[in-house]
Formats: sequence, structure tokens, C-alpha cells
Amino acid sequence: MQDLQELERRITLALDRIARGVEVLEGVTVVSSGQAGAAETAEVMRLTEALQAERDANAQLEERLRLLHARMEAGNAPLAARLERLTAQIDAQGIELSRLKSVNVQLRETLRALQEAAEQGLADPALVNKALQAELDALRAARAAEVTELDGILAELKPLIAEAADA
Repeated sequence: MQDLQELERRITLALDRIARGVEVLEGVTVVSSGQAGAAETAEVMRLTEALQAERDANAQLEERLRLLHARMEAGNAPLAARLERLTAQIDAQGIELSRLKSVNVQLRETLRALQEAAEQGLADPALVNKALQAELDALRAARAAEVTELDGILAELKPLIAEAADA
């Protein structure tokens, strides 16, 4: 990144020098149009050559800058793909976590109702079934969240394993 900033700074300075050279050439042309001496002609030639050298340097710097931008874009492509994959994994884990929280809330409510019924001496088979179903749902949601998390871990390990196998 600092290389890019340095190149941009150098290009800006080169363009400023070119602009000053053009201004000087325009001034020399106006002065020399009335009376052109050998010294003035030599100065115009020297300035024209300097201007061309600055243009060449500027073109080289712009080409280097273009190549650096292209390299930077190529380097960012794998990172963007990885970021997209990790974002999808986080989204999947968030969905599973939300489901797990929801099921756990339902489980707590059912268990509280079951506890109240037990304290009053009421044995309600439907309430017991509801509590067992809520607990089963909670276990399934926890397992699904763990599977999603393991899938994320495996997705990160697969490239490392493939890289180690290739080495």
C-alpha cells in the first residue's frame, strides 16, 4: 500500500514538473517568436527533451501503478471468496443458535409448568409429553448447532490438509 502511495506521489510530482515545463516552453516560444537566437533554440530543445523524458517516466510510473493495482486485485480475490464463505458459515451458525435459544425458552417454560403441576400434585400426562418433546427438540437443536460449527471447522481445515498433502 505504501508503494502505491509512493508511486502516486511520484506521478503527481512528475505531472507538476511537466506542467511547469510546458509553461516555460510556452513562455520561451512567445519570446523567441520575435527573435530566435541560438541560445534560446538550444534552451527550447533542452526543455523539449526534458519534457519528453518526464513523459516517458510518467508513462512508466503509470504502467507500474496499473500492474500494482492488478496484482492487488488478484490478491484480494481469494480473500473475498474466503470472506464470503466465512460469512455464510456465520449466518448458518446464527440461524442454528437462534433456533437453539428459541427451543430452550420453550423447554424452560414447559419445565416450569411441569414443576408447578408436580407441586400441586397434578400428574398431567400431556404436560409430561410436552416437556419431553421440548427437551428432545432442544437436544436436536443443540446437535444441529454443533454440526454447523463442526462444518465450519472442517471447511477451514480442508484447505490446510490439502496443502499439507501436496507438500
